[in-house]
Amino acid sequence: MPIAVDIDVMLAKRKMSVGELADRVGITPANLAVLKNGRAKAVRFSTLAALCEVLECQPGDLLRWEAEAAAGG
Repeated sequence: MPIAVDIDVMLAKRKMSVGELADRVGITPANLAVLKNGRAKAVRFSTLAALCEVLECQPGDLLRWEAEAAAGG
């Protein structure tokens, strides 16, 4: 998937655990793990906004686009 999730980076910068973030955002640790590990197919804007509020960051600090490798020619 060309969208990379950098929640781990922000967690480390804020010295916060996954469990604490999940509690403060209001989602389950399992759902946060799905998002954090890049397995989510979508994220609600309300969840993204809550993550940004708790982590005191911008959406671009959590999500970034990576070009996919071109198929062999």
